[in-house]
Amino acid sequence: MMLARRRFLNLAAGAAVLPAASRLARAQAFPARPVHIMVGFGAGTGLDLYARLIGQWLSERLGQPVVIENRPGAGTNLATEAVVNAPPDGYTLLMASTAAFTNAALYDNLRFNFIRDIAPVASLSRGAFVMVVNPTFQGSTIPEFITYAKANPGKINMASGGIGTANHVAGEMFKAMAGVDMVHVPYRTDGAAITDLIGGRVQVYFVALAGAVELIRTGKVRALGVTTAQRSAAFPDVPTVGEFVPGYEASLRNGLGAPRGTPADIITTLNAAVNAGLNDPAIKAKFADLGSETVPLSPAEWGRIIVEETERWGKVIRGANIKAQ
Repeated sequence: MMLARRRFLNLAAGAAVLPAASRLARAQAFPARPVHIMVGFGAGTGLDLYARLIGQWLSERLGQPVVIENRPGAGTNLATEAVVNAPPDGYTLLMASTAAFTNAALYDNLRFNFIRDIAPVASLSRGAFVMVVNPTFQGSTIPEFITYAKANPGKINMASGGIGTANHVAGEMFKAMAGVDMVHVPYRTDGAAITDLIGGRVQVYFVALAGAVELIRTGKVRALGVTTAQRSAAFPDVPTVGEFVPGYEASLRNGLGAPRGTPADIITTLNAAVNAGLNDPAIKAKFADLGSETVPLSPAEWGRIIVEETERWGKVIRGANIKAQ
């Protein structure tokens, strides 16, 4: 009787361990092949640079290649849809940005719900737009810019990377809060907008700081202010827009997502690897050089940021009556 009882207890204990062992084996087995990160913007853009930075780290950390796939188009919706429809196995990830948070209010017929269909994996960083002007523009400060704009309504052309893009929405928020009238000039790419800003065909642009660092340092554009609540460590002498337009704040948030249904242990593995990178001094310094600060968070915390940013940008878009075309 004692032998039978002991055998039963041993078997029961072994059975209890099996699910945990199975989960551990799966986590240890991942990844067994290359991981792909979809980016909704072209190569060389700020988001692409962030993806490549963390992709290189993940490749070294996880022991598998991390492939960056640029799928620009439809305001990043093409990249998002590709991930939504991918197998939920951790091998296809999305580099999510503020564009993903604005699209819910911009597009009426999306074939996905970002909050429902993309599982949060890891936050990467928080960055700023920077309000830049052509160096020949007569206003060298935000108060001077506002004074000129009010005296010349409709005579300042404001570039954006397209209708409803994050920099367009940031500019519309500035227009409303500063009480100025500017003409919106949408472009298909940030590069085309920058070219026309340098050429003087447009006068102002709210561009992601990561994509403007060298332009500012070489004097090709003049920075009037950053859009975050605090000044940027990359340009501590450049004031915030909020120092002159009280309450103005627009942060660029980005991070990784995965298809809904991706196993929790795989998400945990990826989150731990990403956060280790974000806490590495060398990686933090590279993000800082691009005008951003690393923000390591748990998947749940990153998920809450996604919901909050979606709601906040949605209010701005509906207030300005912006619709994607």
